[in-house]
Amino acid sequence: MATLPECETLKLERSGSILHLTLNRPDSRNAMSLAMVHELRSVFAAIRDDTGVRAVVLRGTGGHFCAGGDVKDMASARGQKAEDGSDPIFELNRAFGHLLSETESAPQTTVAVLEGAVMGGGFGLACVSDVALCLESAKFGLPETTLGITPAQIAPFVVRRIGLTQARRLALTGHRFDGSEAFWLGVVHDFAKSGEELDQKLGQVLERIRHCAPGASRMTKELLLAVESEPLDELLDRAARDFAGAVRGHEGQEGTMAFMQKRKPSWAEE
Repeated sequence: MATLPECETLKLERSGSILHLTLNRPDSRNAMSLAMVHELRSVFAAIRDDTGVRAVVLRGTGGHFCAGGDVKDMASARGQKAEDGSDPIFELNRAFGHLLSETESAPQTTVAVLEGAVMGGGFGLACVSDVALCLESAKFGLPETTLGITPAQIAPFVVRRIGLTQARRLALTGHRFDGSEAFWLGVVHDFAKSGEELDQKLGQVLERIRHCAPGASRMTKELLLAVESEPLDELLDRAARDFAGAVRGHEGQEGTMAFMQKRKPSWAEE
């Protein structure tokens, strides 16, 4: 079991195979500070090889997911002068891009639970989740151009999530929208009208994750993410090798046997 880092901007709670990771800066609607970025990256690095963690649930405190980047951090970086010639604003922005890449490629299944503000960086974080649920009343948007800046690190992940045409519309108009439109756009996979219903839907998703073989889930996520970047023949060769290994492996044998015996496989958790 991985040792989780001490965090000031996050709440961490492990429940069996599920890690609940909560953004915890309620006074700023969980705006993404550099400290939060570093802590999130540290958590995902710590659990990367922990096969006991099947899923990570991302949400925020105080009725909001994340209001975007911390403007105070940006202003502070603008006034700094790095002695080594590096640009503090570049480093701040690029660190968030690394976080998005690392969250997207995490071997665990990531589930984003979205309430209140889901803006800018929060929108980007939602777009790299494997499963996203939201309240219908949640407010989404890419407000960067209305602030005179660009959605620099977020843009590629938004385009991959909802397509270039819609991403252009959202980014170039600063359009804000609710959970039902987020569902229609494909940002989220389901939405709820109340907090109680949202928690019920989260419970259903986690139940399904617990009934999937953890090793097979990790290999499947890696395969899906490689579709855009790996030549097809090479990808299919690798997929066939992984498939053969899975069929001969413990999970494949146990899954087949459990199906024939009409019982739950050993990895299925209640």
